[in-house]
Amino acid sequence: MRFRLTIEFAGTRYSGWQIQKNARTVQGEIDRAVRETISRTPFELYGSGRTDAGVHALAQVAHLDVDTTLPTHEIHARLNDALPHDIVILQVERVRHRFHARHDAVARSYLYQIARRKTAFAKPFVWWVKEPLSLDAMREAAASLVGFHDFQAFSDDDPGEKSTAVLLELLDLHADDDLIVVHVEGSHFIWKMVRRLVGVLVAVGRGELTQGEVVALLTGPSALPARLTAPAAGLFLERVYYEGDRRDVPIRPPVRLAAFAATSADRER
Repeated sequence: MRFRLTIEFAGTRYSGWQIQKNARTVQGEIDRAVRETISRTPFELYGSGRTDAGVHALAQVAHLDVDTTLPTHEIHARLNDALPHDIVILQVERVRHRFHARHDAVARSYLYQIARRKTAFAKPFVWWVKEPLSLDAMREAAASLVGFHDFQAFSDDDPGEKSTAVLLELLDLHADDDLIVVHVEGSHFIWKMVRRLVGVLVAVGRGELTQGEVVALLTGPSALPARLTAPAAGLFLERVYYEGDRRDVPIRPPVRLAAFAATSADRER
């Protein structure tokens, strides 16, 4: 039987999604929970894609092939009982056997949270940027990156082994009190691409890069985005989209950060 799992996790304590021999991972924890509570016979757990160490997910998708007579609600309950507090199975659905969590995905979206003030509570989920940021400049630069481009400069992937061309469908910035939320949506994403997009936009917001210099990064290799890579802490896999899924879901910051001791003008600089 094949089941679709929708998974929420805080990635702070994990070395990414994919199972590794000598590291604790999200997939490894779910694999252990399946073995302990559902089936000790061979099974397959396959995610929609990898996330790096420290990256979070609001709705990662995986499919689970397992020989069981348990109903979906029982699988759901057993897995959550066996998982640590920072990994939660949101939903378990029986699906057709041809459904594939990765190959059937038509798009993915990410959120990145930039904090404009130091926070005592949200540090694992934001990147605190001390300097004032120009949202207008960041938005103009973001608009120039939307479309089908070669994002080789924004990834560590080898273009000789894997295409670095990506259809970036959306790159928006939203002000939410003392947060700037970057919303990215595309056909797929290559390794470290989203964090480097954010790092480049922050450099623009600080006045360190111009829009023209950002556009030039799409013309060939450059070491600059690697040096500007944003920390993993602020990044969330928001959604994995499949055929027929709604794409107009409102943006909701995973962590709210109320404005404190700052004027509206300060926050919009």
